[in-house]
Amino acid sequence: MNFEITRDSLLDGLNDVMKAISQKVANPILTGVKIAVEDKGMTMTGSDSDITICTFIPSEKDGEQIINVKQTGSIILQAKMFNEIVRKLPTNEVTIVVENGTHAHISSGKSEFHLIGSNADDYPILPSVKDDHSFSLPADLLKSVIRETVFAVSQAETRPILTGVHWETVDDKLICVATDSHRLAKREITPEVMSEIPFSVVIPGKSLQELNKILADNSNLIEIVIADQQILFKTANVQFYSRLLEGNYPDTSRLIPAEHKTSVTVNGKQLLQAIDRASLLARDERNNIVRFSANEGNIIEITSNSPEIGKVEESIEAIEVVGEDLKISFSAKYMMDALKAIEGQNIVIQFTGAMRPFILKAVDSEAILQLILPVRTF
Repeated sequence: MNFEITRDSLLDGLNDVMKAISQKVANPILTGVKIAVEDKGMTMTGSDSDITICTFIPSEKDGEQIINVKQTGSIILQAKMFNEIVRKLPTNEVTIVVENGTHAHISSGKSEFHLIGSNADDYPILPSVKDDHSFSLPADLLKSVIRETVFAVSQAETRPILTGVHWETVDDKLICVATDSHRLAKREITPEVMSEIPFSVVIPGKSLQELNKILADNSNLIEIVIADQQILFKTANVQFYSRLLEGNYPDTSRLIPAEHKTSVTVNGKQLLQAIDRASLLARDERNNIVRFSANEGNIIEITSNSPEIGKVEESIEAIEVVGEDLKISFSAKYMMDALKAIEGQNIVIQFTGAMRPFILKAVDSEAILQLILPVRTF
């Protein structure tokens, strides 16, 4: 293998595949990055067996030559070391030559590195994903769906299924739900082209967070292919594979109250800022609680109390308060996460009682729904 490549292009590709590489893997070969060079370009692959990322760098782009391939071939190089070397190379011109199948010579300017790699044939074969369930979403919409749900997955491994986001088709809609049993985030969308065969899968939250870092903030379509144990997200030059979580996701629809006793309409940005200030005294994880009071006077009072530090009181004017007077306590962090997901629009919060779950949604849209369980303090 013998080729020349621009360092910037090599780094861009490495930035993507490194998101799938972990030093804590059962198979040592997965601490490496697989590099395969053909006349049309170079493919790099990284995997931790849960996530696999393949990125393709074309030999030529927009009339500019990026890779000059003198001899095709493939090798596995220790990913962390290779990445650090490329970052510190002195010029943008990089030459990589592989001899005897496993000896790589990396040169740039007056710097030259010699790395011992592994045979590319030892790298695991990519997951097989058939186009049984296939549909597309614009990249910016997919990023929004991830941002509005993934924060609510469970961080505890006691119920592994809750560490993922449930994606399910209902009629022509895609419904995405995450819950850690203390809160719930739900997002509904109607893709222009939906999979003809209904599906119900649970995607690890960690996978979606890494995918979100790779996706560009544009309207380019991302093809999504679902198989038995894998899901594949395909962009122009990146293929992102993730395993799916096994098991049945709980029926969360029964958690969402069908009626309410108090409804508060308020500017989401103002409420977020008020709770953010109130939470300054509630940063301790065990004491991350704010108290929320509302009555028909349209004034919302938000208070937080820390015995060691002091007390904070906030008042903001609601757009409308309808129903019974209310006093309720909840996690400041959970409330702020929910408000950020709805992005500062005017929101309506519907309460069914001081110890019952309450929901938040935008005034003019049912697409995003957030649910939070209160905390007993009164």
